[in-house]
Amino acid sequence: MSEFLELSAAGPVATLTINRPAKRNAMSYDMWSALPGLMAEVDADESVRVLVIRGGDHFSAGADIAEFSTLRRGAEGAAHYGEAVHAGERAIVGLSKPTIAAISGFCVGGGCEIALACDIRIAAADARFGITPAKLGIVYSFTSTKQLVAAVGPAWAKQILFSADLIDAPTALRIGLVNEVADALDTRVKELSEQIAARARVSVRGAKSIINSIADGGHEDDAVRALYAEAASSADYAEGVTAFLEKRPPRF
Repeated sequence: MSEFLELSAAGPVATLTINRPAKRNAMSYDMWSALPGLMAEVDADESVRVLVIRGGDHFSAGADIAEFSTLRRGAEGAAHYGEAVHAGERAIVGLSKPTIAAISGFCVGGGCEIALACDIRIAAADARFGITPAKLGIVYSFTSTKQLVAAVGPAWAKQILFSADLIDAPTALRIGLVNEVADALDTRVKELSEQIAARARVSVRGAKSIINSIADGGHEDDAVRALYAEAASSADYAEGVTAFLEKRPPRF
């Protein structure tokens, strides 16, 4: 694991904090490489229902460019480095539990890649977004480009990638890059994460799986129908119906 990634939990909500303030939370190779193990830890913890990923003053200013002349040098080094980035990003996307990116300050390059891998993005008013491979002679990966297109559509994805410009939080909200801009980021993220954590796990897990399948071009199939069957026979369903009939909040 990386010393700059801190995983903690408060009740059903876990928080992964990117904590490298001296470099505006730039992601090193070791940090990218640590993400799959951290996501596996969150997935295995039955007490955790939601994961929040956050930074501090800045979410993340992107990849650690200082490593590009060493670890990422040449075609072979670039491919090896890219594999670590891809595995980290895919680990976040593949987490079975809901993920929320709490974004303040710079969310650029690899930082934006992490945010886009999350299910929901909540931004502070000071957040700034950009994806800047066009400044470095890099071609953005297929899967991460797909995440961007899914969020903002092809036209804005092209503008973001072609220009490598930074955009502000109101623009990010308008184009669909973030779900909300919050005046009190911590308060809103806590409220939303706890609200999701209180919902039926079988419903949230099923919704995430189906939505991801739709985004990947999938259709209703046996795997989806199995989710329906699982829900219908679950303790969550029994509790939800009982709570409704008894006119009380459900306790999932």
